[in-house]
Amino acid sequence: MHILTSLTFLLFLAPALAAQSDPETVNIPGTEISFTLVPLPGGTFSPSGEEATVTLSPFAISAHEVTHDAYRIFQERENDTPLAAAEGWDADAVSRPSPPYLDFTYGMGTRGGYPEVNITQQAALRYCEWLYEKTGRFFRLPTEAEWEYACLAGEEPDPADLQDLAWLYENGEETYHKTGEKAPNAWGLYDMIGNVSEWTLDEYYDDYTARLGDGQDPWMRPDGKHSRTVKGGSFDTYTEEAGCTTREKSSPRWQARDPQIPKSKWWNVDSPFLGFRLVSPEKQPSEEEVEAFFAEAIVD
Repeated sequence: MHILTSLTFLLFLAPALAAQSDPETVNIPGTEISFTLVPLPGGTFSPSGEEATVTLSPFAISAHEVTHDAYRIFQERENDTPLAAAEGWDADAVSRPSPPYLDFTYGMGTRGGYPEVNITQQAALRYCEWLYEKTGRFFRLPTEAEWEYACLAGEEPDPADLQDLAWLYENGEETYHKTGEKAPNAWGLYDMIGNVSEWTLDEYYDDYTARLGDGQDPWMRPDGKHSRTVKGGSFDTYTEEAGCTTREKSSPRWQARDPQIPKSKWWNVDSPFLGFRLVSPEKQPSEEEVEAFFAEAIVD
């Protein structure tokens, strides 16, 4: 009983703790592009409301989904600059996304704050790798547990409030919107539910909670391109199906219409509903640990 009481206390205390840490602005060197990171305290909670509990170390998460404006600095060499934190970094040597062969946004919007969509998980992780070299700070995708913890901000939102928090099927007009137009959650995070779904690091398992083990910073390591866990729901998700516990597995069907052989490492033809956001752990890994992480996480 004492343990359960303590866990409940930690979970509902977390938003108050987070309010004591100010958001941080991160500038991409050599550009006018910046984004906001919100520090979150470590804590313990039960994913998907199940009995299993996980404990997470402190981490920061981007307040918004990564925008097209921020991604295209990496995507297009002419937008990048030689400025970077890494010594001897060469902008010309960076592996960058191939040019998209059609408008993967299908006219829904690019510049001015719209989320970056239609990219593979590998492309999202390679952006994180590039951002580490540019800033000297380690970024990655959130694990499924981190994503859900950040979304909950203490408790699952009331379905009656979702129209104020999220662009969903009933109010989204069948398109994504600029990030940050809806109200944030208790931790100051925007569009965690709705607008676009988001990649996580984890391999998708139906029995996810049964695999959590000791529950300390869990990561279901990948063994292939698919299936990975996608969280949150999008403008194409019905309100009754949306929430912090909503999860979907990635599908090779999202690349089925790609005429390239082999299929692109960078682009999904049919996932305009899917984007990503960034995480940076409070305890930063060493250079060797960063290299090992990307070698394991990026499966082309």
